[in-house]
Amino acid sequence: MSELFYNAVPNATRVAPPIPQPRQYPASKPARVYLFGTCVVDLFYPEAGMDAIRLLEREGIRVDFPQGQSCCGQPAYTSGYTDQARTVARAQLALFAGDQPVVVPSGSCAGMLRQHYADLFKDEPETLEQVQALAERTFELAEFLLHVCKVQLKDNGQPVKVALHTSCSARREMNTHLHGRALLAQLTNVERVEHSHESECCGFGGTFSVRMPDISGAMVADKTHNLKASGAHQVLSADCGCLMNINGALEKQRETLRGQHLATFLWQRSGGGR
Repeated sequence: MSELFYNAVPNATRVAPPIPQPRQYPASKPARVYLFGTCVVDLFYPEAGMDAIRLLEREGIRVDFPQGQSCCGQPAYTSGYTDQARTVARAQLALFAGDQPVVVPSGSCAGMLRQHYADLFKDEPETLEQVQALAERTFELAEFLLHVCKVQLKDNGQPVKVALHTSCSARREMNTHLHGRALLAQLTNVERVEHSHESECCGFGGTFSVRMPDISGAMVADKTHNLKASGAHQVLSADCGCLMNINGALEKQRETLRGQHLATFLWQRSGGGR
């Protein structure tokens, strides 16, 4: 989060963003995984969740979706409501027990599980071991497809230029931009165009966009201006919070350019089959 965010939100937890560490990936694909769908996918982009499941099932993996899952706790955590965030997180820990990998179609939510739950439960040694085990088996969707499934995508679509937006937290915490780029590079008819401000926040920032709407609006205006200037036909992102903000701004500007979740794009381009 930016310094503006912390100045605007007095109770915000000031935690330096962790630097992604190299990790050991499983030697083979697991037979089953959990999908942590995220609340934004559930409420606003359900097709992204379904396409994530389809991509995983096509790799021969059975996907379990615990029905009681909810928010990862990130909005409360970054707003300084630690007790409330811990309550939400504890419920997710109970639902995603065992040793199955947890795949998340959102880099920011995956980062919360993998990087920030340890801070949230640092004063509970009896829970911390469970939290650390969850962190080790949590993967962002593109990361999992690339490094665990070692997916090989066949492009069945027409030539298209796309711009990839990676949320600022997902970029720092989960290297989502690298995973997305690598998957798109497998699609022979897809040209990924570079755009200015790619690494900058779109202005959503969860509760930041509500507390500081003028600054948030200026940030998404910069983001959409540069996306339009890139010449891309389509915007892709692995974070639905960013998509909701960017698409809302583009719609207000009466632009035809729109964003789509990476999972849906990959599923559609590869024709739903090998």
